[in-house]
Amino acid sequence: MHFIETLFDLKTGDFSKVIFSLLTNVIIAIIIAVVGFWLTGVLTRLVNRILRKSDTDAGLISFLTSFLSMSLKIMVVITAITQLGVEMTSFLTLLGAAGIAVGMAFSGTLSNFAGGIMILVLKPFKVGDDIKALGEQGVVSEIQIFNTYLKTADNKVLVFPNGPLANGTIVNNTRETTRRIEWTFVFDHSAQITDIQQVVGVALKADKRVLQKPEPIVGVQQLTEAGIEIRVKCWVKNADYVMAFHQTQQALIEAAHVAKLPFAKS
Repeated sequence: MHFIETLFDLKTGDFSKVIFSLLTNVIIAIIIAVVGFWLTGVLTRLVNRILRKSDTDAGLISFLTSFLSMSLKIMVVITAITQLGVEMTSFLTLLGAAGIAVGMAFSGTLSNFAGGIMILVLKPFKVGDDIKALGEQGVVSEIQIFNTYLKTADNKVLVFPNGPLANGTIVNNTRETTRRIEWTFVFDHSAQITDIQQVVGVALKADKRVLQKPEPIVGVQQLTEAGIEIRVKCWVKNADYVMAFHQTQQALIEAAHVAKLPFAKS
């Protein structure tokens, strides 16, 4: 220790004071970081609960809480670094220079942030909507500052970057209150088209989920070597779409069998 004091031209005991001061600042910085991150979690959860009790959009809630958490953590880190003796002016200058380099390196991340803002402002979808985007389909569960989370029908979680998502084609299946269902049935050439239309029409009227306005359509799609292709179109409420698609289709097939309408042989 005496050698170090001589080397740096320090008075006797000064080195011990420097070490003690440095250790003190390090301990205080660690305490600031630990307590700061803990308070960040508490405040973020509190804001989340307050927003959920209001009429705030669920997507906006997840975005704001995610942004708040990240902003507070950055402030905690800056405060802890300042406690170590790093001058704020120098640190901000260094941070600004690093920010330019990081911004260029992470331009995609900034694009995702901008995409998140666009999604919240333009509202092509909201939490709970069933959408198809980037070749995948699922129900939106979260909209965060960089990513949007979708849950698929088989309970997988898809994570989409907001940039490509906001700039791509989005099919929102639940934005409207009603949705059209379409089926194609192939009957034998010997089947009478009027008989098919009557049987299918009666079955559609019997299903309370099928809306009568707009009126269901039962018509010939085309005549092929395999048989007569009949196209059936009807409208249902969005909430009934999945079950109606399968159950009504089954009811139409069973009605055709009861009426002895001959399906085409494959």
